[in-house]
Amino acid sequence: MSRRSDGLTGELFRSDDPIPRPAPALPGSMDFRTRVAAIIGEMLDCARARDPELDRALIAAKLTRLTGKEVSKAMLDGYTAESRDTFNIPAYLVPAIEVVCDSTLYSDWLAGVRGGRLVMGPAALDAEIGRLSHALSDGQAHLKKLRELRRSVK
Repeated sequence: MSRRSDGLTGELFRSDDPIPRPAPALPGSMDFRTRVAAIIGEMLDCARARDPELDRALIAAKLTRLTGKEVSKAMLDGYTAESRDTFNIPAYLVPAIEVVCDSTLYSDWLAGVRGGRLVMGPAALDAEIGRLSHALSDGQAHLKKLRELRRSVK
């Protein structure tokens, strides 16, 4: 039984990209402090490039408002300084900074490290439709085999 092409599922895997695999869990290989600092810095820079008025002080104020915890420009500077490897952004602040910067760069990176891809909005629905269509097709094929087997058993 050949599978039909699923026209509903979005492009999850680019043809030039291999299937996502988690980063190898080797001793000392998962110290991502400098990479996290670079990602946060890139998010802040891209937000500023889109809106020149969105400087680090304004981003800090918006983060403070969203989280209810004080976030200062100095803290943002520390989070982005690759040399300050003991001062990474706390996980609770990541969703808020992605909202303020209108970015999913960190989430995209984290999904990749874990062996996946971030799929959001309509593409997430398309992926779920595709997954369920695949499961339904597999279930129908299995049911057909069982019916054939049942006919041969008395």
